[in-house]
Amino acid sequence: MLASLLMGLVGGQRAMTPLATVSVAAARGALPGNSGAPGILAHPVVAAATVALAAAEMAGDKMKTAPDRIVLVGLAARFVTSAIAGASLAPRRQRWPGAALGGLTAVLASYPGWRIRIAAIPRYGQTPTGLLEDALVLAGAITILRLFGRPGA
Repeated sequence: MLASLLMGLVGGQRAMTPLATVSVAAARGALPGNSGAPGILAHPVVAAATVALAAAEMAGDKMKTAPDRIVLVGLAARFVTSAIAGASLAPRRQRWPGAALGGLTAVLASYPGWRIRIAAIPRYGQTPTGLLEDALVLAGAITILRLFGRPGA
């Protein structure tokens, strides 16, 4: 369940990254053997599509017209994608609590992440802060999967 919580922290910053990284891990057979991951996540087309959506989100985040992550649709997206990721990282018998933990953590983590980014933008700019955030989010998601995924996969 710790993996679900940690991936929710990632989802609070980037909505699509948890789903994309979990889908790629599922396609590679790198999720825990008893995970609650839906089987469709392992399909290579789904993995490619989620990666494309995550990349588009990261690119769009650098635009001045990008909405804040705390708007309702952004929070809903974070909840849903992090809930799927949280369920996928939880043991099969705990997939619903894992989903709730991942989704709720993502929504709650959105607010401090947004405040930090908004505070940094005037000094460092939107693109540099976004690129740093992207790097941290991606590194965090990959680290979570390496720590909690299938050993040797």
